[in-house]
Amino acid sequence: MKIKDKILLIAFLSVIIYIVLHLFKSFLGINKFILCGLRYFVISILLLYTLLKKDLTTWILLSIIIGIEIGIDFPKVAIQLRFLSQIFLRLIKTIIAPILFSTLVVGIASHSNIKQLGSMGWKSLLYFEVVTTLALFIGLIAINLSKAGVGIIIPTGITEQQLPKIESRTWQEIILHIFPENFVKSIYHGDVLPIVVFSVIFGISMIFIEKQKRKIILSFAESLSEIMFKFTKIIMYFAPIGVGAAIAYTIGNMGLDILYNLLKLLLTLYFALFIFLIVVLLPILRWIKVPLKGFIKALAEPVSLAFATTSSESALPLLMENLEKLGVPKKIVAFVIPTGYSFNLDGTTLYLSLATVFVAQASGINLSFSQQIFIGLTLILTSKGVAGVPRASLVILLATVASFGLPNWPILAIIGIDELMDMARTTVNVIGNGLASCVIARSEGELDDKKMLDYTKKD
Repeated sequence: MKIKDKILLIAFLSVIIYIVLHLFKSFLGINKFILCGLRYFVISILLLYTLLKKDLTTWILLSIIIGIEIGIDFPKVAIQLRFLSQIFLRLIKTIIAPILFSTLVVGIASHSNIKQLGSMGWKSLLYFEVVTTLALFIGLIAINLSKAGVGIIIPTGITEQQLPKIESRTWQEIILHIFPENFVKSIYHGDVLPIVVFSVIFGISMIFIEKQKRKIILSFAESLSEIMFKFTKIIMYFAPIGVGAAIAYTIGNMGLDILYNLLKLLLTLYFALFIFLIVVLLPILRWIKVPLKGFIKALAEPVSLAFATTSSESALPLLMENLEKLGVPKKIVAFVIPTGYSFNLDGTTLYLSLATVFVAQASGINLSFSQQIFIGLTLILTSKGVAGVPRASLVILLATVASFGLPNWPILAIIGIDELMDMARTTVNVIGNGLASCVIARSEGELDDKKMLDYTKKD
């Protein structure tokens, strides 16, 4: 057995011992200082393992553990660390627009195949809508079975919190928002969908001009794309610090007590998302013959970032880069991932359907299943374009609740655990979009099986 494996085994056994001692601490007469010392011992062992492993994913996972520990033991310090996670998110946000623009333009203009672009477009949209609809139904079934909102008790003091202000939007305004009035303005506000629309039209326009004339712009876009991916690698060295700080702030600011009041809702969401992954996404992965090990390897880092920062946006550069390594052609990644960030929000759709019914249950309002389906289908439309914005789903939920005449006060309860719920739904959003690119690549006959097999086997 390698020394790294031995260290990991020691850490695992230490965790088991800690759990046993924690469960029987009253019976065994163990004080909190012994348990605290054991936690620090486990972290030290994991730190040693991480130093030997020299892997970014391992560093990120370790930073999550350390962040939780700081949040529990030093909540005041943890709250002050929030600026570190904000720095990381700001750096990531600077990458998004250049990467979307450059990769989309290169993906479209370099191939000059309008027919294939149209094929990818309708296949992507059809796949997105089918999968998000399945997510919607799983969310509705889960909340109707658990009845998490029935008899809810609002935690003391939660009514003092302020709900975010929302502006109601008509369906015409939602569609209008898709089309950019100012490209620079869309970049400034971080609106992914208008950037995608502009880039797609720009790329298509380049196809209709002479090769010699588009050569300069195409070369610029290719160079910009490569530079931004190198830029991403530099920023990723800061990822463990930013991720650890994000987790520490969450635990330090919220504490763990509120989970007991809303544990049923939290478990319902996590269970529903798990069922969605196993019943919907895993069979699709098997159907398109993508190795589970390779897929997990490609998504480990992006998913870790999305989970800790509650933002799909933070995972986008690494997700695109790793999918190319997995064998998905760059032109397909460049088209499907940005589009999926606006249209393929599996986790968000499931959460919103579940949360809306939860509000009705908490208010004592009995919604028929047909009414629930109608609300869910409305949510599929109104949720487009919220990816990359932490807790934007809460704003969508408020708007939906207001539209259907439901009271707002149960949402005050959800705010308490929204951060933990956002971690789960954002993670599923990223996994869903990663799988979507593989599905479209396979449907186009362009998934590189040899490259995928080599990537899977590579340590």
